[in-house]
Amino acid sequence: MDPITRARDALIHSGHTIPARRTSGHDTTAGSGSDPVVALTGAAARVGGRTLWSDVDLRIGTGEFTAVLGPNGVGKSTMIKVLLGALPAAAGDVRVLGAQPGQANDRIGYLPQRRSFDASLRIRGVDVVRLGLDGDRWGVPLPFSSARRRAARARVDEVIELVGASAYAHRPIGQCSGGEQQRLLIAQALVRRPELLLLDEPLDSLDLPNQSAVAALIGRICHQEGVSVVMVAHDVNPILHHLDRVVYLAEGGAAAGTPHEVITSETLTRLYGTPVEVLQSSDGRLVVVGQPEAPAVHTDRHENSLGSGGGHGAG
Repeated sequence: MDPITRARDALIHSGHTIPARRTSGHDTTAGSGSDPVVALTGAAARVGGRTLWSDVDLRIGTGEFTAVLGPNGVGKSTMIKVLLGALPAAAGDVRVLGAQPGQANDRIGYLPQRRSFDASLRIRGVDVVRLGLDGDRWGVPLPFSSARRRAARARVDEVIELVGASAYAHRPIGQCSGGEQQRLLIAQALVRRPELLLLDEPLDSLDLPNQSAVAALIGRICHQEGVSVVMVAHDVNPILHHLDRVVYLAEGGAAAGTPHEVITSETLTRLYGTPVEVLQSSDGRLVVVGQPEAPAVHTDRHENSLGSGGGHGAG
């Protein structure tokens, strides 16, 4: 297999809009009078005979930013799979863009958990973004008109500028920093103008300045471009000020609502079945403190935990 084909194979599913499966503002009121973009009613997920979460009720409206939080192993990424139709819900009802999961995937942008690009990979950032437009088309290139080619180039340039990646989009992707790569992958997921953006830990492995910058970018795209965002996150703090809604998964249960409704001592104590306290630091960061060690997996990967009492970033 030649290098270009290998590169294409490696990048093809890294963030582009998923083709539909063929089957026979900042308003916190989901839908704002219209149908919700995502609606879960009594939803549950089960993998390998184990219920990961259940009784999830959630409504996400146009242009709303929702975070899926919780410790490792509770099914945060599984929720993304359920919304994509890759895994059927074990109970309840799930609607995505007014249809069954999987039936409207051509209107969804998806960025899976990030993997590192080899420093020697020569494919350019602009080509990575272009894969979001036509990377799912295999075989002999279709004879598109020059007007269509110009429109495609213009859209790629537009979305690269939207994410602030114009200065390095023509570099080889392997020579871009982690934050630069993530911006280009977000551009890839946006290039088909999706109505819903599903992001699986897009801040993972980024340093704190890049976490803040990418979080601000996603928040701006959500609220200014009217794209609904569902984002799996390990730590809520980098995105806290951009959020409209939170889904917190723990111990097989779930809580959904605004951040102020969900990330509270009372709610987390109920979910974990053990005393948990949510504190706010002087800089506005949320810290979860609890015994025994259930919330320990929330620790911010870029900071030390706050002592043996179990102090950790919320989410």
